[in-house]
Amino acid sequence: MMGLNAYKQQAVVTDDPNILILKLYEGLVRFLAQVKIAIENDNIQDKFNNINRCIDIFDELRTSLNMDGGDIAYYLDGLYMFQIEMLFEVGVSNDISKIDQIIKVANGLSDAWKDEMKK
Repeated sequence: MMGLNAYKQQAVVTDDPNILILKLYEGLVRFLAQVKIAIENDNIQDKFNNINRCIDIFDELRTSLNMDGGDIAYYLDGLYMFQIEMLFEVGVSNDISKIDQIIKVANGLSDAWKDEMKK
């Protein structure tokens, strides 16, 4: 939970779980961008630090799912696990295109969450 704790220190404190989920998505996008920069600069330590932060956020998102809530929770759990697997692959391959794919997913989730919060 190192990444989550670091993110919570920077985030605005809130009791609203909807805002916390949104902040997690936003933090995820930011840390993924840092992974890209670290790969481009051949900075192995920063790459793995930020990959670990991203994995921590996906783990936190997984624990926030209400598995009694139906198919959407199971879909999201699988999606989060797939993103974690891709991050492990990036750790080995330095494949920027996979980071771009994960960023696209994270942005899509963030946008969908914002839309849901407006309802």
